[in-house]
Amino acid sequence: MVDRTPDEVFTAINNVRGWWSGEIEGGTSELGDEFTYRYQDFHLSRQRVAESVPGERVVWLVVEGGPHFVEDRTEWKGTSIRFELSEKDAGTEVRFTHLGLVPEYECFDACSDAWGSYINGSLRSLITGNGRPSDE
Repeated sequence: MVDRTPDEVFTAINNVRGWWSGEIEGGTSELGDEFTYRYQDFHLSRQRVAESVPGERVVWLVVEGGPHFVEDRTEWKGTSIRFELSEKDAGTEVRFTHLGLVPEYECFDACSDAWGSYINGSLRSLITGNGRPSDE
């Protein structure tokens, strides 16, 4: 839960450079946009904005790549990174799911921890006006 409107949260999610560390190339906010994300030697992936419904939902399809600290660097390929927004009395509920990131994957624990840091740390900070990309 954050004390902002769904539209404000939607805008923050689409401002990937405002809450992800590392290098980002390409558009991140329009349906069909593709962007690459590189974090040092640990991660390289390309995402496509597969769904974009203002104030309601953002879905990125991982087109290629993923973490580089695992044997299978394609574990993320074909997975979906999903943000569902719903207005509640106190603001907006953000439901995050990385569909296809399963416990059987080598990166599951580390990736789950990193997502937790990004969602509950840097994204929350950006939404509430203190934006800073996480170093996780």
